[in-house]
Amino acid sequence: MALSKHKKKEILDKVSQIAANATSMVFVNFHGLPVAETTQLRHDLRAHGVGYTVAKKTLMRKALTDQNISGEVPELTGEVAIAYSTNDALAPAREVYAFEKKHEGKISILGAIFDNAYIGRDQALAIASIPSRQTLLGMLANIINSPIQRTALALGEIAKTKTV
Repeated sequence: MALSKHKKKEILDKVSQIAANATSMVFVNFHGLPVAETTQLRHDLRAHGVGYTVAKKTLMRKALTDQNISGEVPELTGEVAIAYSTNDALAPAREVYAFEKKHEGKISILGAIFDNAYIGRDQALAIASIPSRQTLLGMLANIINSPIQRTALALGEIAKTKTV
């Protein structure tokens, strides 16, 4: 169905505003994703502070050309949507990738905009595999706690052998 000029202008303005305010954006191919699963994807993304917008590729390209983004635009094939966040730069890639693993073959990451530069699928997947901040802090706490815990266990074992 053809869009009116007014509707195209609205979509163009929306995508331009998203690109200007987002810390990162992920291009998602959602071809073959049923409505129920699309609704679930939107719900999961919203729960993590990630927005999700569908727009025509020509309007998307036009809006992104005005944004001064370095690099080459990844190939956008099929039906394309944008997942974006204004707070957590890793959240869009991480959450879309988590959904992609659950629903294999129905959704895929095509590329992304990260640090105001286009990146390809492989780099976007590498970013998506970075754990969340809370997980990283937990790993750091475990690393810091490990020597203390081992020392306490060793002293406990020595104390057991020395008791009369």
